[in-house]
Amino acid sequence: MAIAKYKRVLLKLSGDFMAGESGFGIDPAAVDEVAEQVKQALDFDVQLAIVIGAGNIWRGSGALARGMDRATADYMGMVATVINVMALQDSLERMGVITRAQTAIEMRQVAEPYIRRRAIRHLEKGRVVIFGAGTGNPYFTTDTAAALRAMEINAEILLKATKVDGVYDDDPLTNSAAKRFERLSYIEALNLGLKVMDSTALSLCMDNNLPLMVFKLTPPDSLVRAILGEPIGTIVCK
Repeated sequence: MAIAKYKRVLLKLSGDFMAGESGFGIDPAAVDEVAEQVKQALDFDVQLAIVIGAGNIWRGSGALARGMDRATADYMGMVATVINVMALQDSLERMGVITRAQTAIEMRQVAEPYIRRRAIRHLEKGRVVIFGAGTGNPYFTTDTAAALRAMEINAEILLKATKVDGVYDDDPLTNSAAKRFERLSYIEALNLGLKVMDSTALSLCMDNNLPLMVFKLTPPDSLVRAILGEPIGTIVCK
């Protein structure tokens, strides 16, 4: 069996992966597809943590445009991420994967409060840890939460799953001539204004020398290939 290049990773998932083709809400079949990739990755003796967004349930930008308070909109988004956490946890548990959910906003009836040492201990015991509610603070995205949690658990790399196979100099879905980058430095990604992650998350990665891989979550063995170190996406590093 191939040997994983990365032994402890944090996977950042967009909420869109939970919605399937509808683009909104939760599609159990789509959740199961994600869970199956996670289960396959565990066969390579990797310790895996996950941060999920909530774009399939709540997008605060529209509410902000209609006058909603920014902090209120952000807290609503944090709560929405927990719904996705519970859906993914349920799918993984039905597949026989032992998980723990932790949230930055306490919801003890459905998840543990986030405690760094406890999260690391879960990983050491082979459990998948799913982090919800972002950082617990408004004005920070789930990208930033992913970078923060990755550093706190001493992850070797942050894997950001997307619907395109890496980082491009333009939108490849609308521009067939868009150029794909195989490798970028943090500064290049920031200066070019590429939509890799938001600037706060990218700066956190740069300041703490945390490598980032942006890759496409299809075909079904994509997560395994990323963990094995195959060049299936764009690496952002020092």
